[in-house]
Amino acid sequence: MSASAIFVLDLKGKVLICRNYKGDVDMSEIDHFMPLLMQHEEEGLLCPIMSHGNVHFMWIKHSNLYLVATTNKNSNASLVYAFLYKLVEVFTEYFKELEEESIQDNFVVVYELLDELMDFGFPQTTDSKILQEYITQEGAKLEVAKSKVPTTVTNAVSWRSEGIKYKKNEVFIDVIESINVLVNANGSVMSSDIVGSIKLKTMLSGMPELRLGLNDRVLFGLTGRDKGKTVMMEDVKFHQCVRLSRFESDRTISFIPPDGESELMSYRINTHVKPLIWIESVIEKFSHSRVEIMVKAKGQFKKQSVANNVEVRVPVPSDADSPKFKTSTGNAKYVPEKNLVVWTIKSFPGGKEFLMRAHFGLPSVENEEAESKPPITVKFEIPYFTVSGIQVRYMKIIEKSGYQALPWVRYITQSGDYQLRTNV
Repeated sequence: MSASAIFVLDLKGKVLICRNYKGDVDMSEIDHFMPLLMQHEEEGLLCPIMSHGNVHFMWIKHSNLYLVATTNKNSNASLVYAFLYKLVEVFTEYFKELEEESIQDNFVVVYELLDELMDFGFPQTTDSKILQEYITQEGAKLEVAKSKVPTTVTNAVSWRSEGIKYKKNEVFIDVIESINVLVNANGSVMSSDIVGSIKLKTMLSGMPELRLGLNDRVLFGLTGRDKGKTVMMEDVKFHQCVRLSRFESDRTISFIPPDGESELMSYRINTHVKPLIWIESVIEKFSHSRVEIMVKAKGQFKKQSVANNVEVRVPVPSDADSPKFKTSTGNAKYVPEKNLVVWTIKSFPGGKEFLMRAHFGLPSVENEEAESKPPITVKFEIPYFTVSGIQVRYMKIIEKSGYQALPWVRYITQSGDYQLRTNV
């Protein structure tokens, strides 16, 4: 079972717009949502699902809005939450910014969208590209001939319209990997994993069939090939266009792609990752006088690769003042509102080492409260490189008209949750 009704509320709990899908929950039940939320907040027990009697509220907060689904059945909560986040995504596609004002300015469009997105409490057409074909912001100006529902809504391929034409047929494939690393104060890696995604920008005519080949370890095992490096992907999630039965039987990623930009798949690789940018720090605090910080950054990746827009964020005491910096490359600046020193390096080649020194004054009267010790965090992006070694082996494009199309592949590694703890 799914949702009975969907509500959009402002921060005070006033209903801006709502849609009753099943009529089995009294619409006045929403009046209990805000008092419940405030009570849970005061008790420090804030929960994504709250109940009043036999009515359950599933909610998310976005900007200055609450999106709430109500139900009195044992509903599939993950389905409802996936729908609420999809609702935010669709509204953002339509109105650029989703906030109270954009809902008030577009009541008619929002009602039309709520009608199309869900039927009797079950999600229906949730692809914003398809919705934009027949729900427009100029609803009043629609000519009768143009208001025909596109075949994609009733079509088996609901994510792609028919009759798409391009002069030049191309597919751009981005393989983006984010590294999550936690290093303790002794320099040992406590946890690490890689979260990857394959994004497409499709500019292809007609209804092409695409087949993507990766150096997937399970596939190589099935076919008896074990040449070269393979990767073991976990938690693989696909766009709805991928034929799951085909993937499960022979690991072939076969699909008719959506037009334009989309995320084809995401995956996780649970492996020990060597930190690509290693940070050594010495933070010396002299009571009532000063703090001396020395940070050394070393690129632990191939010499031919270069990390771009590197940011090393070093925490400093909240009462520090009079900053002085010295760097061997890049520039450092003090961000007092976040109690951070941000060291920025535009271009960081592999195998290189750089140094930053900082000096801060401390007040003579010390803060009595013990401060937390936030870790050093690092942001970076390394193009033409993946840590896991994942590779696009081939991309076959088959279309009945037989046109030639060019696939382009780009690899990017970037920092995810990348933290190094300090002794101080």
